[in-house]
Amino acid sequence: MVDGQGQVLRVGCAAGFSGDRTDAAGPVVEALAAAGGPAVLIFETLAERTLALAQLARRQDPDAGYEPLLDDLLRPVLARCLAANIRIVSNFGAANPGGAARHIARLAAELGARPPRIAVVRGDDLSGRQDTLGDVARGLEVVSANAYIGAEAIADALAAGADVVVCGRVADPSLVVGPALAHFGWARDDWDRLARATMAGHLLECGAQVTGGYYADPGLKDVPGLARLGYPIAEIDADGHCTVTKPAGTGGLIDTHTVKEQLLYEVHDPRAYVTPDVVADLGEAVVTEIRPDRVRLTGVRGHPRPADLKVNVCHANGWLAEGEISYAGARAEARARLAGQVLRERLPALSLRLDLIGVTSVFADDAGRDLADRIPGDAHDVRLRAAASHTDRATAERLNREVTALYTTGPAGGGGVRTSLRARLGTVSCLVPRENVPVAWSFST
Repeated sequence: MVDGQGQVLRVGCAAGFSGDRTDAAGPVVEALAAAGGPAVLIFETLAERTLALAQLARRQDPDAGYEPLLDDLLRPVLARCLAANIRIVSNFGAANPGGAARHIARLAAELGARPPRIAVVRGDDLSGRQDTLGDVARGLEVVSANAYIGAEAIADALAAGADVVVCGRVADPSLVVGPALAHFGWARDDWDRLARATMAGHLLECGAQVTGGYYADPGLKDVPGLARLGYPIAEIDADGHCTVTKPAGTGGLIDTHTVKEQLLYEVHDPRAYVTPDVVADLGEAVVTEIRPDRVRLTGVRGHPRPADLKVNVCHANGWLAEGEISYAGARAEARARLAGQVLRERLPALSLRLDLIGVTSVFADDAGRDLADRIPGDAHDVRLRAAASHTDRATAERLNREVTALYTTGPAGGGGVRTSLRARLGTVSCLVPRENVPVAWSFST
């Protein structure tokens, strides 16, 4: 992929999380193909809980554990990407990158496309190596332990001719840094260029957030065509600077405001944004609107990458029970409050969170202080939500039975009961020396 190093590299993003829209890739792929030149399509589909759930799925079925929407995401665009030499890079391998690679190979054959060269990046999964995690995992029932690895294996796979690179837990921006490294042939310690590519990746990694999705606030920050949002494309130059745009004719917008909001999203220290590839410094970053839906980012600097890698450890954490019931009409809020009081008296062994949806829910807390402190009103359409967690399944499940019993045990007029019970996962994090994380890649067979 190092041919034409002076050419701009275009990287489009078609997903910002597992569960994102599955029709986003089409316009992005068509825009990349029409522009010509080197291009990469990324899907960012992995979060901490997503990965833990994937590990649980693989325990039940060794062939599962990768992105459940993989077929829906790739079927509309895989053949087009292969025909147009648009590389695909994603973390949709989750807990089973090899399984995802085999699925993609089957899909390509089914579509009548040329057989893709699929590379699999491994090494992030430390679930079976608790000795490397230190005290943080001691005494826990570990579900998953995955290191945030960087871009180098992605770059090596692309340089070797991969059409598709399937990863597990790589850092989100590394999905863009890897293609940039491979295309431009930068040194692995060219910190300024790596930092600029990292921030290009950061702008893309949440999909339509940067094109107005998470920015929209009607009457204050209006975004046109929100139902048909275009997903972003970054045009990266040889120095790592990028211009962010989106496919023509799609909804949404890209301006200095959307870019600045996403630039600072989840960044604790703008002068030291730590990733596996580099520590990015945004202190002198400049965001410039070239014209509508084209915004350029320059001025990012970089510092040497950290010696350690972050590892997220997900562990079994008991059971979460939830129950809901609705009250409507005169004195609905009073009846919902009384129902909550009944549940508290009936379930003294559980610490209940009670929300009155339509009155107070977002600002409540698990101890119910907001509900208790708020002066009762006279809402006529209220849904009571009760939730509790416990290490013992049977104890947690009692909540569901008590909410269901409110149908006839009162207060009056309750209806529309819904209950659920699911295993709860907890997360702790630690740092592991980079040399203890054996990252490697290989072509899928």
